[in-house]
Amino acid sequence: MAKKGFKVVKFGGTSMGSKEAIERVISIVSKPQKPARPNGRSGGDARIVAVVVSAMSGVTDQLIKIASVASHKDPSYKKLLTRLERRHLETLNKLVNAKNRAHSQEVIHRTFRYLNEAVTGVALMRDLSPQTFDYVVSYGERLSAHLLTEVLNDRGIACEYLNARKVITTDDHFGAAFVDFKTTNVNIKKYFRAHRKLQIVTGYIGATRDKKTTTLGRGGSDYSAAIFGAALGAKAIEIWTDVSGVYTADPRLVKGAKVVPELAFEEAGELAYFGAKVLHPKTILPAMREKIPVRVLNTFRPSDKGTTIVAGFAERRSRSHTVEALTFKRPVIVIHLHSPEFFDSNGLMAGIFEVFDRYRTSIDIVATSVAGVSLTIDDDKHLLEIVRGLKKYGDVSVEWRKAIVCAVGGSVNAAGVAGKMFTVLGKRGIPVELISQAASGVSITFVVRERDAEKALKVLHREYIR
Repeated sequence: MAKKGFKVVKFGGTSMGSKEAIERVISIVSKPQKPARPNGRSGGDARIVAVVVSAMSGVTDQLIKIASVASHKDPSYKKLLTRLERRHLETLNKLVNAKNRAHSQEVIHRTFRYLNEAVTGVALMRDLSPQTFDYVVSYGERLSAHLLTEVLNDRGIACEYLNARKVITTDDHFGAAFVDFKTTNVNIKKYFRAHRKLQIVTGYIGATRDKKTTTLGRGGSDYSAAIFGAALGAKAIEIWTDVSGVYTADPRLVKGAKVVPELAFEEAGELAYFGAKVLHPKTILPAMREKIPVRVLNTFRPSDKGTTIVAGFAERRSRSHTVEALTFKRPVIVIHLHSPEFFDSNGLMAGIFEVFDRYRTSIDIVATSVAGVSLTIDDDKHLLEIVRGLKKYGDVSVEWRKAIVCAVGGSVNAAGVAGKMFTVLGKRGIPVELISQAASGVSITFVVRERDAEKALKVLHREYIR
Protein backbone atom coordinates (compact mmCIF):
# COMPACT_ATOMS: atom_id res chain seq x y z
CA MET A 1 0.00 0.00 0.00
CA ALA A 2 1.46 3.38 -1.02
CA LYS A 3 2.00 5.67 1.97
CA LYS A 4 1.01 9.31 1.94
CA GLY A 5 3.55 12.03 2.70
CA PHE A 6 2.50 12.70 6.26
CA LYS A 7 2.94 11.22 9.69
CA VAL A 8 1.22 10.90 13.05
CA VAL A 9 3.22 11.72 16.17
CA LYS A 10 2.52 10.93 19.80
CA PHE A 11 3.92 12.56 22.93
CA GLY A 12 3.85 10.74 26.25
CA GLY A 13 3.21 11.99 29.76
CA THR A 14 6.77 13.10 30.49
CA SER A 15 6.87 14.97 27.18
CA MET A 16 3.72 16.84 28.29
CA GLY A 17 4.67 17.00 31.97
CA SER A 18 6.00 20.54 32.39
CA LYS A 19 6.46 23.91 30.76
CA GLU A 20 10.00 22.99 29.74
CA ALA A 21 8.95 19.64 28.27
CA ILE A 22 6.08 21.19 26.30
CA GLU A 23 8.50 23.76 24.86
CA ARG A 24 10.41 20.81 23.40
CA VAL A 25 7.18 19.38 21.99
CA ILE A 26 6.46 22.73 20.33
CA SER A 27 9.95 22.76 18.84
CA ILE A 28 9.47 19.29 17.35
CA VAL A 29 5.97 20.00 16.01
CA SER A 30 6.92 23.38 14.53
CA LYS A 31 10.18 22.18 12.94
CA PRO A 32 10.11 22.98 9.20
CA GLN A 33 9.55 19.86 7.15
CA LYS A 34 12.32 18.93 4.71
CA PRO A 35 11.12 18.65 1.11
CA ALA A 36 11.05 15.26 -0.55
CA ARG A 37 13.86 14.35 -2.92
CA PRO A 38 13.36 15.26 -6.58
CA ASN A 39 13.21 11.60 -7.58
CA GLY A 40 10.20 11.17 -5.29
CA ARG A 41 11.95 8.79 -2.94
CA SER A 42 11.41 9.13 0.76
CA GLY A 43 14.11 11.24 2.28
CA GLY A 44 12.17 14.35 3.00
CA ASP A 45 10.46 14.51 6.36
CA ALA A 46 6.74 13.83 6.38
CA ARG A 47 4.24 16.53 7.32
CA ILE A 48 2.57 16.07 10.72
CA VAL A 49 -1.22 15.78 10.42
CA ALA A 50 -2.04 14.63 13.96
CA VAL A 51 -0.40 14.98 17.35
CA VAL A 52 -1.68 12.42 19.86
CA VAL A 53 -1.03 13.25 23.52
CA SER A 54 -1.09 11.46 26.84
CA ALA A 55 -2.11 13.12 30.08
CA MET A 56 0.57 15.18 31.82
CA SER A 57 2.85 12.92 33.84
CA GLY A 58 1.18 11.73 37.02
CA VAL A 59 -2.26 13.09 36.14
CA THR A 60 -3.92 9.76 35.39
CA ASP A 61 -2.82 8.46 38.79
CA GLN A 62 -4.16 11.63 40.41
CA LEU A 63 -7.52 11.23 38.67
CA ILE A 64 -7.73 7.62 39.84
CA LYS A 65 -7.08 8.80 43.40
CA ILE A 66 -9.65 11.60 43.10
CA ALA A 67 -12.31 9.18 41.86
CA SER A 68 -11.52 6.68 44.62
CA VAL A 69 -11.57 9.30 47.38
CA ALA A 70 -14.85 10.75 46.09
CA SER A 71 -16.47 7.31 45.98
CA HIS A 72 -15.93 7.09 49.76
CA LYS A 73 -17.57 10.53 50.17
CA ASP A 74 -14.30 11.95 51.43
CA PRO A 75 -14.45 15.73 50.78
CA SER A 76 -10.67 15.90 50.33
CA TYR A 77 -11.24 15.11 46.64
CA LYS A 78 -12.07 18.81 46.22
CA LYS A 79 -8.58 19.88 47.29
CA LEU A 80 -7.06 17.31 44.97
CA LEU A 81 -9.11 18.67 42.06
CA THR A 82 -8.10 22.23 42.90
CA ARG A 83 -4.44 21.23 42.98
CA LEU A 84 -4.78 19.50 39.62
CA GLU A 85 -6.46 22.50 38.04
CA ARG A 86 -3.77 24.79 39.43
CA ARG A 87 -1.04 22.67 37.81
CA HIS A 88 -2.64 22.89 34.37
CA LEU A 89 -3.30 26.62 34.69
CA GLU A 90 0.21 27.39 35.92
CA THR A 91 1.68 25.48 32.99
CA LEU A 92 -0.67 27.25 30.58
CA ASN A 93 0.19 30.70 31.98
CA LYS A 94 3.91 30.07 31.45
CA LEU A 95 3.36 29.13 27.82
CA VAL A 96 0.58 31.40 26.49
CA ASN A 97 1.02 35.13 25.86
CA ALA A 98 -0.93 37.49 28.11
CA LYS A 99 -3.23 38.71 25.32
CA ASN A 100 -4.58 35.19 24.67
CA ARG A 101 -4.40 33.91 28.23
CA ALA A 102 -7.97 34.69 29.31
CA HIS A 103 -9.49 32.64 26.48
CA SER A 104 -7.12 29.74 27.08
CA GLN A 105 -7.74 29.79 30.82
CA GLU A 106 -11.48 29.57 30.21
CA VAL A 107 -10.98 26.41 28.13
CA ILE A 108 -9.21 24.78 31.09
CA HIS A 109 -11.73 26.14 33.62
CA ARG A 110 -14.64 24.82 31.54
CA THR A 111 -13.09 21.38 31.26
CA PHE A 112 -12.57 21.24 35.02
CA ARG A 113 -16.18 22.26 35.61
CA TYR A 114 -17.31 19.18 33.68
CA LEU A 115 -14.80 17.02 35.56
CA ASN A 116 -15.95 18.44 38.90
CA GLU A 117 -19.58 17.65 38.07
CA ALA A 118 -18.67 14.04 37.32
CA VAL A 119 -16.62 13.59 40.49
CA THR A 120 -19.29 15.28 42.63
CA GLY A 121 -21.77 12.77 41.23
CA VAL A 122 -19.46 9.94 42.31
CA ALA A 123 -19.36 11.39 45.83
CA LEU A 124 -23.13 11.81 46.04
CA MET A 125 -23.86 8.31 44.80
CA ARG A 126 -20.91 6.69 46.59
CA ASP A 127 -20.52 4.61 43.48
CA LEU A 128 -17.67 4.35 41.00
CA SER A 129 -18.79 2.12 38.15
CA PRO A 130 -16.32 1.10 35.41
CA GLN A 131 -18.19 3.41 33.05
CA THR A 132 -17.86 6.39 35.38
CA PHE A 133 -14.23 5.54 36.10
CA ASP A 134 -13.38 5.70 32.39
CA TYR A 135 -15.21 9.01 32.05
CA VAL A 136 -13.26 10.56 34.95
CA VAL A 137 -9.79 9.36 33.92
CA SER A 138 -10.38 10.45 30.30
CA TYR A 139 -10.00 14.03 31.48
CA GLY A 140 -6.23 13.65 31.75
CA GLU A 141 -5.87 13.39 27.97
CA ARG A 142 -8.61 15.94 27.35
CA LEU A 143 -6.84 18.54 29.47
CA SER A 144 -3.46 17.77 27.94
CA ALA A 145 -4.82 18.08 24.39
CA HIS A 146 -6.64 21.32 25.21
CA LEU A 147 -3.48 22.73 26.75
CA LEU A 148 -1.30 21.94 23.74
CA THR A 149 -3.94 23.21 21.31
CA GLU A 150 -4.09 26.56 23.09
CA VAL A 151 -0.31 26.89 23.26
CA LEU A 152 0.28 26.01 19.61
CA ASN A 153 -2.40 28.40 18.37
CA ASP A 154 -0.89 31.11 20.56
CA ARG A 155 2.46 30.46 18.86
CA GLY A 156 0.91 30.82 15.42
CA ILE A 157 0.69 27.10 14.62
CA ALA A 158 -2.87 26.64 13.38
CA CYS A 159 -4.44 23.53 14.94
CA GLU A 160 -7.66 22.10 16.32
CA TYR A 161 -8.56 20.03 19.36
CA LEU A 162 -9.92 16.58 18.51
CA ASN A 163 -11.57 14.52 21.20
CA ALA A 164 -10.94 10.97 19.96
CA ARG A 165 -14.35 9.92 21.29
CA LYS A 166 -15.76 11.48 18.11
CA VAL A 167 -14.00 8.98 15.85
CA ILE A 168 -12.70 5.93 17.78
CA THR A 169 -15.63 3.55 18.24
CA THR A 170 -15.29 0.72 20.77
CA ASP A 171 -17.30 -1.88 22.62
CA ASP A 172 -18.36 -1.31 26.23
CA HIS A 173 -15.55 -3.23 27.92
CA PHE A 174 -14.67 -0.25 30.12
CA GLY A 175 -11.04 -0.03 31.16
CA ALA A 176 -9.71 -1.93 28.15
CA ALA A 177 -12.19 -1.44 25.33
CA PHE A 178 -11.94 -3.24 22.00
CA VAL A 179 -11.85 -1.02 18.93
CA ASP A 180 -14.35 -1.43 16.10
CA PHE A 181 -11.79 -0.83 13.36
CA LYS A 182 -14.23 -0.90 10.47
CA THR A 183 -16.30 1.95 11.89
CA THR A 184 -13.31 3.78 13.36
CA ASN A 185 -11.34 3.84 10.11
CA VAL A 186 -14.32 5.28 8.23
CA ASN A 187 -14.83 7.90 10.96
CA ILE A 188 -11.19 9.00 10.98
CA LYS A 189 -10.92 9.31 7.19
CA LYS A 190 -14.16 11.27 6.99
CA TYR A 191 -13.14 13.59 9.83
CA PHE A 192 -9.71 14.38 8.39
CA ARG A 193 -11.16 15.08 4.95
CA ALA A 194 -13.33 17.75 6.57
CA HIS A 195 -10.66 19.16 8.93
CA ARG A 196 -7.45 20.14 7.19
CA LYS A 197 -5.70 21.82 10.12
CA LEU A 198 -3.24 20.01 12.35
CA GLN A 199 -5.26 17.92 14.81
CA ILE A 200 -4.29 17.67 18.50
CA VAL A 201 -5.81 14.37 19.56
CA THR A 202 -6.68 12.91 22.93
CA GLY A 203 -4.88 9.59 23.29
CA TYR A 204 -6.13 6.64 25.33
CA ILE A 205 -9.87 7.19 24.88
CA GLY A 206 -12.76 6.26 22.62
CA ALA A 207 -16.52 5.87 22.90
CA THR A 208 -19.21 3.28 22.39
CA ARG A 209 -21.79 3.63 19.65
CA ASP A 210 -24.11 5.29 22.18
CA LYS A 211 -21.36 7.79 23.12
CA LYS A 212 -20.25 6.35 26.47
CA THR A 213 -16.61 7.17 27.15
CA THR A 214 -14.20 4.23 27.14
CA THR A 215 -10.45 3.83 27.64
CA LEU A 216 -8.12 1.60 25.63
CA GLY A 217 -6.07 0.28 28.54
CA ARG A 218 -3.18 1.83 30.43
CA GLY A 219 -0.57 3.14 28.01
CA GLY A 220 -3.19 3.19 25.27
CA SER A 221 -2.13 6.56 23.84
CA ASP A 222 0.50 4.70 21.80
CA TYR A 223 -2.32 2.54 20.51
CA SER A 224 -4.34 5.65 19.63
CA ALA A 225 -1.45 6.96 17.53
CA ALA A 226 -1.25 3.67 15.65
CA ILE A 227 -5.01 3.65 15.08
CA PHE A 228 -4.90 7.12 13.51
CA GLY A 229 -1.74 6.42 11.51
CA ALA A 230 -3.11 3.18 10.09
CA ALA A 231 -6.52 4.64 9.23
CA LEU A 232 -4.93 7.57 7.40
CA GLY A 233 -2.27 5.51 5.59
CA ALA A 234 0.53 7.56 7.13
CA LYS A 235 4.13 7.34 5.97
CA ALA A 236 5.29 6.90 9.57
CA ILE A 237 4.18 6.93 13.19
CA GLU A 238 6.48 8.53 15.76
CA ILE A 239 6.32 7.78 19.47
CA TRP A 240 8.11 10.54 21.39
CA THR A 241 9.00 9.59 24.94
CA ASP A 242 11.74 10.11 27.54
CA VAL A 243 14.12 7.41 26.26
CA SER A 244 16.07 7.26 23.01
CA GLY A 245 14.47 4.13 21.61
CA VAL A 246 14.06 0.46 22.43
CA TYR A 247 17.02 -0.78 24.45
CA THR A 248 18.77 -4.13 24.40
CA ALA A 249 17.52 -4.44 28.00
CA ASP A 250 16.11 -2.15 30.66
CA PRO A 251 18.97 0.37 31.18
CA ARG A 252 17.86 0.85 34.78
CA LEU A 253 18.70 -2.79 35.46
CA VAL A 254 21.47 -3.67 33.00
CA LYS A 255 24.66 -1.67 32.79
CA GLY A 256 25.75 -1.36 29.18
CA ALA A 257 22.26 -1.60 27.66
CA LYS A 258 22.14 0.27 24.37
CA VAL A 259 19.59 1.38 21.80
CA VAL A 260 18.64 -1.11 19.08
CA PRO A 261 18.59 0.86 15.78
CA GLU A 262 16.03 -1.38 14.07
CA LEU A 263 13.54 -4.06 15.04
CA ALA A 264 10.87 -5.92 13.14
CA PHE A 265 7.26 -5.49 14.25
CA GLU A 266 7.26 -9.08 15.48
CA GLU A 267 10.34 -8.49 17.63
CA ALA A 268 9.03 -5.23 19.06
CA GLY A 269 5.67 -6.83 19.73
CA GLU A 270 7.28 -9.67 21.67
CA LEU A 271 9.37 -7.23 23.71
CA ALA A 272 6.40 -4.99 24.44
CA TYR A 273 4.17 -7.89 25.40
CA PHE A 274 6.76 -9.40 27.70
CA GLY A 275 7.65 -6.29 29.64
CA ALA A 276 9.50 -3.61 27.65
CA LYS A 277 8.06 -0.30 28.82
CA VAL A 278 8.58 1.88 25.76
CA LEU A 279 5.61 0.66 23.75
CA HIS A 280 2.10 -0.40 24.60
CA PRO A 281 1.73 -3.99 23.33
CA LYS A 282 -1.25 -3.20 21.10
CA THR A 283 0.55 -0.27 19.45
CA ILE A 284 2.22 -2.58 17.02
CA LEU A 285 -0.87 -4.18 15.56
CA PRO A 286 -2.59 -1.46 13.45
CA ALA A 287 0.74 -0.26 12.09
CA MET A 288 1.89 -3.80 11.31
CA ARG A 289 -1.25 -4.52 9.30
CA GLU A 290 -0.57 -1.49 7.11
CA LYS A 291 3.25 -1.93 7.06
CA ILE A 292 3.79 1.54 8.51
CA PRO A 293 7.14 2.02 10.28
CA VAL A 294 7.04 3.18 13.90
CA ARG A 295 9.89 5.28 15.24
CA VAL A 296 10.59 5.52 18.98
CA LEU A 297 12.29 8.86 19.72
CA ASN A 298 13.41 10.97 22.67
CA THR A 299 11.67 14.32 23.18
CA PHE A 300 14.59 15.49 25.32
CA ARG A 301 17.27 14.35 22.85
CA PRO A 302 15.56 14.84 19.49
CA SER A 303 18.78 14.43 17.50
CA ASP A 304 19.17 10.81 18.69
CA LYS A 305 18.28 8.38 15.91
CA GLY A 306 16.03 6.22 18.11
CA THR A 307 14.65 2.85 17.06
CA THR A 308 12.77 2.23 13.84
CA ILE A 309 10.30 -0.63 13.92
CA VAL A 310 9.69 -2.04 10.46
CA ALA A 311 7.31 -4.56 8.96
CA GLY A 312 8.54 -8.02 8.14
CA PHE A 313 10.86 -10.05 10.32
CA ALA A 314 11.82 -12.25 7.37
CA GLU A 315 13.34 -9.36 5.40
CA ARG A 316 15.14 -7.93 8.44
CA ARG A 317 16.40 -11.27 9.70
CA SER A 318 19.65 -11.22 7.73
CA ARG A 319 20.60 -7.92 9.37
CA SER A 320 19.82 -9.13 12.89
CA HIS A 321 22.14 -10.54 15.52
CA THR A 322 21.51 -13.84 17.29
CA VAL A 323 19.95 -12.04 20.28
CA GLU A 324 18.94 -8.44 19.64
CA ALA A 325 17.23 -7.57 22.92
CA LEU A 326 15.99 -9.04 26.18
CA THR A 327 13.18 -8.31 28.59
CA PHE A 328 11.06 -9.96 31.25
CA LYS A 329 7.56 -9.84 32.66
CA ARG A 330 6.82 -10.24 36.35
CA PRO A 331 5.03 -11.37 38.36
CA VAL A 332 3.32 -14.16 36.47
CA ILE A 333 1.38 -17.18 37.63
CA VAL A 334 1.88 -20.70 36.31
CA ILE A 335 -1.20 -22.95 36.18
CA HIS A 336 -0.69 -26.70 35.77
CA LEU A 337 -3.54 -28.94 34.61
CA HIS A 338 -2.90 -32.67 35.07
CA SER A 339 -5.38 -34.50 32.86
CA PRO A 340 -4.11 -37.86 31.49
CA GLU A 341 -7.56 -39.37 30.98
CA PHE A 342 -8.87 -36.34 29.07
CA PHE A 343 -5.82 -35.37 27.05
CA ASP A 344 -6.60 -37.49 23.99
CA SER A 345 -10.24 -36.39 23.91
CA ASN A 346 -11.47 -34.04 21.20
CA GLY A 347 -12.02 -30.46 22.26
CA LEU A 348 -9.89 -30.46 25.41
CA MET A 349 -7.70 -27.51 24.40
CA ALA A 350 -10.72 -25.61 23.09
CA GLY A 351 -12.43 -26.17 26.42
CA ILE A 352 -9.41 -24.94 28.35
CA PHE A 353 -9.09 -21.79 26.26
CA GLU A 354 -12.83 -21.14 26.57
CA VAL A 355 -12.41 -20.91 30.35
CA PHE A 356 -9.81 -18.15 29.98
CA ASP A 357 -11.81 -16.39 27.29
CA ARG A 358 -14.88 -16.40 29.51
CA TYR A 359 -12.99 -14.33 32.09
CA ARG A 360 -11.10 -12.24 29.50
CA THR A 361 -7.75 -13.40 30.84
CA SER A 362 -4.84 -13.63 28.39
CA ILE A 363 -2.48 -16.61 28.32
CA ASP A 364 1.22 -15.88 27.74
CA ILE A 365 2.87 -19.29 27.35
CA VAL A 366 1.38 -22.75 26.83
CA ALA A 367 3.28 -26.04 27.19
CA THR A 368 1.64 -29.44 26.66
CA SER A 369 2.56 -33.02 27.46
CA VAL A 370 0.87 -36.40 27.32
CA ALA A 371 -0.39 -35.91 30.86
CA GLY A 372 -1.40 -32.28 30.94
CA VAL A 373 -1.04 -28.61 30.14
CA SER A 374 0.93 -25.80 31.80
CA LEU A 375 0.34 -22.14 31.04
CA THR A 376 1.03 -18.69 32.41
CA ILE A 377 -1.09 -15.61 33.13
CA ASP A 378 -0.23 -12.22 34.59
CA ASP A 379 -3.69 -11.25 35.85
CA ASP A 380 -5.08 -12.97 38.94
CA LYS A 381 -8.37 -11.05 39.00
CA HIS A 382 -10.40 -14.14 38.04
CA LEU A 383 -7.94 -16.81 39.13
CA LEU A 384 -10.36 -18.57 41.48
CA GLU A 385 -13.05 -18.77 38.80
CA ILE A 386 -10.52 -19.99 36.22
CA VAL A 387 -9.22 -22.72 38.53
CA ARG A 388 -12.78 -23.77 39.26
CA GLY A 389 -13.56 -23.95 35.54
CA LEU A 390 -10.43 -25.99 34.77
CA LYS A 391 -11.11 -28.57 37.46
CA LYS A 392 -13.71 -30.22 35.22
CA TYR A 393 -10.79 -31.32 33.04
CA GLY A 394 -8.40 -32.59 35.72
CA ASP A 395 -6.30 -31.70 38.75
CA VAL A 396 -5.16 -28.08 38.94
CA SER A 397 -2.17 -26.60 40.77
CA VAL A 398 -0.93 -23.01 40.84
CA GLU A 399 2.59 -21.60 41.23
CA TRP A 400 3.12 -17.96 42.18
CA ARG A 401 6.08 -15.57 42.03
CA LYS A 402 7.30 -16.52 38.57
CA ALA A 403 8.63 -14.41 35.69
CA ILE A 404 8.84 -14.79 31.90
CA VAL A 405 12.13 -13.95 30.19
CA CYS A 406 12.00 -13.15 26.47
CA ALA A 407 14.92 -12.95 23.99
CA VAL A 408 14.38 -11.70 20.43
CA GLY A 409 16.68 -11.68 17.42
CA GLY A 410 17.35 -13.00 13.94
CA SER A 411 18.76 -16.36 14.92
CA VAL A 412 17.46 -17.16 18.37
CA ASN A 413 16.18 -20.52 17.12
CA ALA A 414 19.40 -21.43 15.29
CA ALA A 415 21.12 -24.68 16.24
CA GLY A 416 22.91 -24.42 19.56
CA VAL A 417 21.53 -21.05 20.65
CA ALA A 418 18.98 -22.41 23.12
CA GLY A 419 21.44 -24.96 24.46
CA LYS A 420 24.07 -22.30 25.10
CA MET A 421 21.50 -19.99 26.68
CA PHE A 422 20.22 -22.51 29.18
CA THR A 423 23.71 -23.86 29.92
CA VAL A 424 24.82 -20.35 30.89
CA LEU A 425 21.77 -19.89 33.11
CA GLY A 426 22.23 -23.33 34.67
CA LYS A 427 25.81 -22.51 35.62
CA ARG A 428 24.50 -19.46 37.45
CA GLY A 429 21.97 -21.52 39.38
CA ILE A 430 18.88 -20.30 37.50
CA PRO A 431 16.39 -23.10 36.77
CA VAL A 432 14.29 -22.75 33.62
CA GLU A 433 10.86 -24.16 32.69
CA LEU A 434 8.11 -23.77 30.06
CA ILE A 435 10.55 -23.07 27.21
CA SER A 436 8.83 -21.79 24.07
CA GLN A 437 10.32 -20.93 20.66
CA ALA A 438 8.33 -18.97 18.10
CA ALA A 439 7.94 -20.86 14.84
CA SER A 440 9.08 -17.76 12.94
CA GLY A 441 12.34 -17.73 14.88
CA VAL A 442 11.64 -14.29 16.32
CA SER A 443 11.91 -15.20 20.01
CA ILE A 444 12.59 -17.62 22.80
CA THR A 445 10.59 -17.32 26.02
CA PHE A 446 10.91 -19.25 29.24
CA VAL A 447 9.84 -19.09 32.87
CA VAL A 448 12.12 -18.53 35.87
CA ARG A 449 11.54 -17.78 39.51
CA GLU A 450 10.63 -14.14 39.97
CA ARG A 451 13.65 -13.56 42.18
CA ASP A 452 15.92 -14.80 39.35
CA ALA A 453 14.50 -12.58 36.58
CA GLU A 454 16.93 -9.66 36.87
CA LYS A 455 19.89 -11.98 37.28
CA ALA A 456 18.89 -13.95 34.17
CA LEU A 457 18.58 -10.72 32.18
CA LYS A 458 22.06 -9.55 33.19
CA VAL A 459 23.66 -12.95 32.54
CA LEU A 460 22.20 -13.24 29.03
CA HIS A 461 22.94 -9.61 28.17
CA ARG A 462 26.62 -10.10 29.00
CA GLU A 463 26.66 -13.29 26.95
CA TYR A 464 24.95 -12.04 23.78
CA ILE A 465 24.95 -8.23 23.51
CA ARG A 466 28.29 -6.86 22.30
